Amino acid sequence: MPQTLRLFTGLALEYHLRRNLDLMLEHLRPLAPLHWSPIHNFHITTKFIGPWPAERLDELKAALAALEPRGPIITPISGFGWFPNPHHPRVLFAGVQAPPSLFDLAARLDASCARLGLAPDPRAYRPHLTLARVRGSVDLAPLRQAITQLPSADFGVSSAARLLLYKSEPGEHTSIYTVIGDYPL
Repeated sequence: MPQTLRLFTGLALEYHLRRNLDLMLEHLRPLAPLHWSPIHNFHITTKFIGPWPAERLDELKAALAALEPRGPIITPISGFGWFPNPHHPRVLFAGVQAPPSLFDLAARLDASCARLGLAPDPRAYRPHLTLARVRGSVDLAPLRQAITQLPSADFGVSSAARLLLYKSEPGEHTSIYTVIGDYPL
């Protein structure tokens, strides 16, 4: 039976950003029993690929390597939000103040993957940084209040010079992300 990999592309965050987010989350984690993302999983997704045949991995890597580098992507990270909306949240995220170059990269990735037979995402690209997932019915009032009382929700600026191809595998408490491809931006 052919092996299938679960893949996505993304931009890694520098240590100072991961640390700023982690310090803030130390304060917020005790306020709601969410499935909090571990600091080492923080990234900005640029393209969710999903299930991909292992025997076609080299083909995908070649397509990613063929993307024309256009320079680093500078992205401020600040604020909070809820997907799909604040009234019925499933995800708590940190805001990504995306420059046009990030949207351009996402569009180029969509087009490149479409040439390999992967259907383009029908939804508009909404860059974000997943902090936690909401499972079931959870009282979010203490968490929401604490977020509004934070002295700052500015976590810093990300400067990404590499596009990463990640493999996602289920772990005991959270997904395990492994970089399996690295391409210049």
